[in-house]
This record gives sequence, C-alpha cells and structure tokens, in this order.
Amino acid sequence: MTLIFIGQHYKYELESICKLFYHCQKIELEYESTDFNRDNLIITRKKKGKQHTFLLTIVKVNGQCYRQHRKIENDCSRYEKICERLLCEMVYRILSEYTGRRPKWGIMTGIRPVKNLHWDEEQGITAAETDRRFAEDYLVSEDKIKLCHMIYDLQKPIIKASRKNSVSLYVSIPFCPSRCSYCSFVSHSIASKNAQKLLPDYVEILDKELHHTAQIIKELGLRLETVYFGGGTPTTLSAPQLALLCKRIETDFDLSGVREYTVEAGRADTITEEKLRVLKQAGVSRISINPQTFRDSVLLEIGRKHTADDVIRCYELARRIGHSCINMDFIAGLPTDTVFGFYETINQAVALSPENITVHTLSVKRSSNLFAEKTFSVEELANPIEEMVNYAQDTLLAAGYLPYYLYKQKNTPGNLENVGYCKPGYEGLYNIYMMEEVHSILACGGAGVTKLVDQDTHKIERIFNYKYPYEYIDGFDVILERKGMVKRFYEQSNHEKTVIAGTV
Repeated sequence: MTLIFIGQHYKYELESICKLFYHCQKIELEYESTDFNRDNLIITRKKKGKQHTFLLTIVKVNGQCYRQHRKIENDCSRYEKICERLLCEMVYRILSEYTGRRPKWGIMTGIRPVKNLHWDEEQGITAAETDRRFAEDYLVSEDKIKLCHMIYDLQKPIIKASRKNSVSLYVSIPFCPSRCSYCSFVSHSIASKNAQKLLPDYVEILDKELHHTAQIIKELGLRLETVYFGGGTPTTLSAPQLALLCKRIETDFDLSGVREYTVEAGRADTITEEKLRVLKQAGVSRISINPQTFRDSVLLEIGRKHTADDVIRCYELARRIGHSCINMDFIAGLPTDTVFGFYETINQAVALSPENITVHTLSVKRSSNLFAEKTFSVEELANPIEEMVNYAQDTLLAAGYLPYYLYKQKNTPGNLENVGYCKPGYEGLYNIYMMEEVHSILACGGAGVTKLVDQDTHKIERIFNYKYPYEYIDGFDVILERKGMVKRFYEQSNHEKTVIAGTV
C-alpha cells in the first residue's frame, strides 16, 4: 500500500491509521505525487483556499475507488490539528468500509488514553464533553470509553495521594536467559558468553549509579514513593547480585515513604528459592511472575525454556516464602495460541488468584524475531485477539478484579490495549505513576530513561542512559554527568515558580 501526501505532511498519524488495517506491512510514503493511475493507493490532500480549506481522501484498492471530503474554515482554532484529525477520520472510515473492520479505539493512536480524562478534568472540561470528543472526534467505541472511566475513577484518589515532591526509582536489568520471539526490548541473553562476562561489571556500575542517584534525591529533598526493578529479567542476576543492589537501596535511600517495592521476577527459569528469599528480606512488597501463557506448546514456540508447571511451582514457592502481592503477565495473540487456548490460560490464572493480572496484546515490533519471521495479516490476528481481550476483561471483572491502568502500543493488531487488573487494594502504584506521568521517574541502569515531571506546569524532560550494557559500563562518566540534569530541572522549576509568585 502507498500513502500519498499532498499539501500536508501529517505523516505519523496518517501512517498509524493505515497500519491499523495493514498490520506489519510496509506502507510506502510519497509526497506531492501525481501518479494516481495505479492500485493500492491512499491519497490524502489538503488544499487551502481564500476562506476555507478543502480536505480530500481517495483510496484505490482491488479495482475499487472510495472517496470522502471535508471543508473547514481557515481561521478556526487548532487549525492544523483539525485538518490532521479529519484526514485521519476519512482514511479510517474508508478502510473500515472496505475491510469490514472497525478498530475500537478509532483514530486515537496515543498510548495514554486515560490521561485525557485526567487532563480534561484539570481543565474544567465535563465528563460528558470528554465522552463526546472520544466518540465523535476520535471514533472510540462506547465500551472503550467505559473502560477508560473505570480506570480513571480508580486512579483518581491514588494520583491525588502522590505528593508534589514524590519520585519513583526504576532499576533496569537488561539481561534475560534467552530472547523471546516477540521481544523488542534492549535485552541480552546470558546464553551469550559476552553477556555473562559483562554481568559483574554491570552490577558494579549500577551499584554506583544507585548511590549517586540517592544523593541527588536527598539533596533535592525529594520523597521516594515506589521502587521498580524491570528489564529484561531482573532475576537473571544471581542471588548475591540481587542482594547487593537491594542492600544499596536499603542503605542509601530513605525508604520510609515507599508505598510499593516491585521486582519483576519474570521467567520461571530464573527464579530460585534463594532469590525469592533475598527479595522478601529486602522488603520487596510486589513481584511479577510472568507466564505469558499456560500452554507449553506456545511457550516453546516463543522461545521460553520452561513449562507452565514450572511457573506454577514458582508461584507456589513465592507464596510459601511469604510474597503476598504477585502479578502475572499474559499476552493475547502469541504465535500458535488459539482463542480457546487463551481462555484456558485466563481461567487458570484466575484459579491461582494472584493479586494482579496484566493482559497484554501482542505487539510485533520491527526489532523482534517475530517480525522478521512472518508478515501477519489483519484476518489472522485482529479478530481472534479481540475475542481474547474481551474474554479476559469479562472473566476478570466477574472474578472481582478491577482495571487500574491501561496503555496502548504501536503495531498491535486492531490497535488493542494492554490492561493491568488488580484485586481491590492491590493497584500497581508504579504503573499508574509511570503511565499517567504523575511524578518524576529516576532511572538507573542500561537503557534506563529518567522522566522528569513538573506537576504544576506539566513540563516533561527525559534523560537517556546508554542502551547497551557495554556502552553503559564504558560510558559511566557521561551517565553521571547527565544525571546533573535532574538537579538543574528541579532548580529551574523552583526558580520559575518563585519568579511567578513574586509577580503576583
């Protein structure tokens, strides 16, 4: 399929809408082309007249031709945004008519739909007006709007309880026992001898960065609210290595205000009794044990070297050791999985009764092995995955779980969402703070991204650590220098507020 832009360059949004219907297929982009005598074309044109702008979309596919047009006034507010939205709407409506499919998030391609509700309330926009915009401007279905409201209502008191000087700490462990076929994260398999050699140096440097970050938090008078070890698979580290990092956090950080301490234990083939005891003794309050599926054939297909029974044994071991808040991740749409196979997985998860269950939709990224191995068609994936997601939501709600956070990713069939569910009182706080950009997240480790948030102005800045472990180790001096941006951000924000207060 070729997407043509005439008189405008709304590349990102228009290409994203096309990919809803042509998933994992390459969209060729052309600008100001006049060669329309061919098939498989999506033509998007903006032409500005004296008083009005005329928007046209033509789709030529399989010998058929579809056309829609719109007209807006040149002096309307948010002119460019409206032009972009209307062109996206026309592409969406035409491709929905042609394919017979209507993705439920409409033309809302952003990853944080619930944040719109928080933002609108802050701006004094009524819930009714927000719902109208979701439904009419962005073509979002009624059930997805309802889901957003359920999550928003649950998040609201949690976000309100976060203080102005609150921050969270993210600790990145970009190593795994092997690389899953769907994975696009910067993660290194310790099956590689090079990765094994890097681990001791990586842990040593990470320990130093944690110490440095703790000093920054103390100097700025910030309050640590959550700690989150992610990756990769943090339990790829040995028990002594985990103990070293946990001890650094216990020693250097003020944990008196910490409301949640999470470690992604992740894969069953990395979890041992010794590691679980280290985490428990360190005060970790929440762990993730992530099966992705309870079907052994699917685990094998995606490159997991453990069985469903191994996962259950790890879960039961964690319970015996005293871990009282456990999350389990699952993915709808894994290769060779079936609708009924996924139903069985969700039923088994509910029977185990973890405090959190997170349901992801398969996202096929270009950097994953899965993308290289196969081109997926909408017909193969979108409808079955939607059935899976719907079943998971209905089953989990019936079992007493509540949706507490939601995000979307690119390259998901049907533009479907990822949702975290929890038993009442077991909301994953870090997930909410991170996804709704409530407060700053200070990241340590390879591929870590510090996100600095000014809660008053909504200003956001990011600080990137080096991605790869060898870069992280070799470039540690640069990373420490970049961490100085944290101080500058807070000092500048405080100065600007002081100046504003002095002029009032």
